[in-house]
Amino acid sequence: MNYLELINKCLVELNYKQVSAFSELTKNDHKKLKNILNVINSEICGSDRWNFLLRKKQLVLPKNTGEIENSVDGRIEALIIDGVKFDYYEEFETFFVNSQPQNTYSLFDDKILFPIFNQDKDIEILYYTKNCAKDSEGTEKFIMEDAEDSSLIPEPFSEPLLVYGACMRLKGNPQHVRFNYWYSMYKDALANLRSRISPSMDEAPSVKLHRR
Repeated sequence: MNYLELINKCLVELNYKQVSAFSELTKNDHKKLKNILNVINSEICGSDRWNFLLRKKQLVLPKNTGEIENSVDGRIEALIIDGVKFDYYEEFETFFVNSQPQNTYSLFDDKILFPIFNQDKDIEILYYTKNCAKDSEGTEKFIMEDAEDSSLIPEPFSEPLLVYGACMRLKGNPQHVRFNYWYSMYKDALANLRSRISPSMDEAPSVKLHRR
């Protein structure tokens, strides 16, 4: 379901008039819905280690160099060199004097810091993308902006999560006649996402939708 379809689904739930074109979304509630859908989409995507956001990247660390530009567009999950997983080490200053623990890396000023090797090293990085949406051609982007954009949350979970979540957020009143219905549908969709998307029963991500 694309961005415009999500907005129209929200309008139906709110008993508002649907629009036939993205350019018709000019009213205040239209603008609020557009923003809220992206906020909720971002909150859900950024809340845990969802495997639908897991990506892989290959980098090269030149020999006798202890740092490279951090071109990873998200949160690093694992960094592997020569088949060995390197652990993240917070004390980045130790890398400048080569006193860091063995098999560790750190982050500083848009750089990834490493031990110094006497030969080039291929680095494999697994990471969770910070992007939450994609355009009609599948190119990932941070937010939904155009009518044909869609969420990276897999169907059929994205529709109920975003639509019912957005309706709750827009109204923000538990006393609203449809609030409990929206909340129930949102919770069911979230439970389905957890059970279908989590790679194992030991991993149960949670998402909290804050009321305003």
